[in-house]
Amino acid sequence: MNPQPDDPGHDPTGGAARPGGDSGRPRTSRDDLPAPAGAGTPPAPARTAKLVTGDFLLTVNPVDGSEIEPCPPGRQPEAPARRTPEQRAERDRAAAPPVPTGPAAPHPPLLRRDDERERLVQLLSRGRSVRLTGPAGSGRTRLLDAVAADCADLAPDGVIRLSGHRRTVGEVLYALFAAVHHAPAHRPDRAGVRAYVREIGAVVLLDDLEFGGAALDELLDAAPECAFLLAATPGTPAPSPDASVEEVALAGLDRSTTLELLEHAVDRPLTDEEANWAGDLWFESEGLPLRFVQAGALLRQRDALRGPAPGDEGADPDGSVFTDVRDTPLPSLGEAAAPAALLASRLSEAARDTLRFAVALGGEVPHQAHLPALVGDTHADAALGELVRCGLLTPVGPRHRLAPGVAEQLAEHGYEEGAPARAHTAAQHYAWWAGHPSVAPERVAAESDAVLAALHALASSQEAGHASAAVLLARSAAPALAAALHWGAWERALRSGQAAARLAGEVAEEAYFHHELGVLALCRGNLERARAELEASIALRGALADKRGTVAGRRALALVADRERGAALHGAPAAPPVTLRAPTPPGTGGTGGAAGAGGAGGTSGTAPGGAG
Repeated sequence: MNPQPDDPGHDPTGGAARPGGDSGRPRTSRDDLPAPAGAGTPPAPARTAKLVTGDFLLTVNPVDGSEIEPCPPGRQPEAPARRTPEQRAERDRAAAPPVPTGPAAPHPPLLRRDDERERLVQLLSRGRSVRLTGPAGSGRTRLLDAVAADCADLAPDGVIRLSGHRRTVGEVLYALFAAVHHAPAHRPDRAGVRAYVREIGAVVLLDDLEFGGAALDELLDAAPECAFLLAATPGTPAPSPDASVEEVALAGLDRSTTLELLEHAVDRPLTDEEANWAGDLWFESEGLPLRFVQAGALLRQRDALRGPAPGDEGADPDGSVFTDVRDTPLPSLGEAAAPAALLASRLSEAARDTLRFAVALGGEVPHQAHLPALVGDTHADAALGELVRCGLLTPVGPRHRLAPGVAEQLAEHGYEEGAPARAHTAAQHYAWWAGHPSVAPERVAAESDAVLAALHALASSQEAGHASAAVLLARSAAPALAAALHWGAWERALRSGQAAARLAGEVAEEAYFHHELGVLALCRGNLERARAELEASIALRGALADKRGTVAGRRALALVADRERGAALHGAPAAPPVTLRAPTPPGTGGTGGAAGAGGAGGTSGTAPGGAG
């Protein structure tokens, strides 16, 4: 399992040994690689990674499946080191959304939020946890920015910003641990991470919270020395009745404040007509700040479209846009209340294509570095700046996604047309990129939301070639997500890949995903799930005469049996057994082999311990 450099046939460069002592070709340079979407692309060299998780040594192997063994003596890592304030600040800067290229976007001021801001800071300074509740577009994130600045010196570990977007309580706990501790290639088990988190003293600002009840209780109990500010929408599950969490509601702005916000957006006074129009919009939108950020973009576009009347060039010595100009009507109230399509129609074609990709990916916007390849325009990275300035995007953790309501508005105007083909293009691009040796696992983890969105869009697609593209993407991205210690995303990639492999009839790939899910369950201590997944993988690989894969699966299964014996000796309660249908060997019933093993895929989505 662990060949040494002087073993026969071992290649220290990672390539396959060849006769005559030639250990292989040099690594192909990035410039020599073919186009990402091209067919027949030769695979990049396989990258393995060794991680310590709990008392296991995990070798992430993207070829035959990951290997897991008890951590040998001397391989246990040192205790994680606490980051210094300077290191935390550098990490926060790296985790911030990318600054768009092009002119700086107007930064809307925080207006008429002094009472809420003062109350939040006051509660947090007393060590109380608070849930800030407001509808989508009410400015929760902007208020969190202000509170973060006010609370910078309140706690010994400072202010920690986390994203709860599509994150379980387990993932949030590991993110909190990683924000304070530096532990490369080390992932403590659940008990270990709780021990480290218990010692953290910080003000934790968790935006886009998506869970409540017992899960929220678990988070609060795990970090008793932290004061949490939890930003959520009204539809988010409420805290349990016994939770010690204060509630602060965030409502819309009053009419005069929205007019002030509009004047700041256009950098000039409003005309009477524009003020009346804004008043109607205020009544329609209930004063949500996002609507007036977008309305300000509409007025800026209108100012740009208005030009001097024919024959009157130079009539205005002051250059005012209000004298002797050809009139451009204000948008209708319906267009102002749902402005995404009108705003997009006045942007560049690259920006509109970016929106089409975002709609195809369920609202996730690829990083601006990927837009030139996806859109087919070398200057498409500037599209992100256009969309941010128009209020069509909102920051979520280290990236951007479509602002609330924008995806639905665009879909009504035809931006969903061709969505499967765009998701396929994105999947092909990400499969090439995630598997490239120059791309660090951490970069794949930072882009995981868009990668998983492309994978999810294709995993159940009936279009020719889409399921196979999803399998390729999952095979490329899953090992990188595992190596980056982003195990929630790793699990989601494996499950989508398994579903796609079953749909495509790729039995060998389905066996790989079963194996990886079994190893992941073993790492989490879920022995029943680990046994079920590994047995399904071994059965499929045995039918395919895959000796290397079968051996890897049996080694992992032997470790499961050893842990089960240990649990029985210590009197641990047995969990309900997990039953999978026996897989049918390929060739005995169409795609029955894939479907038979798919029993795991049908039940594993709700596997105990799967969260986090």
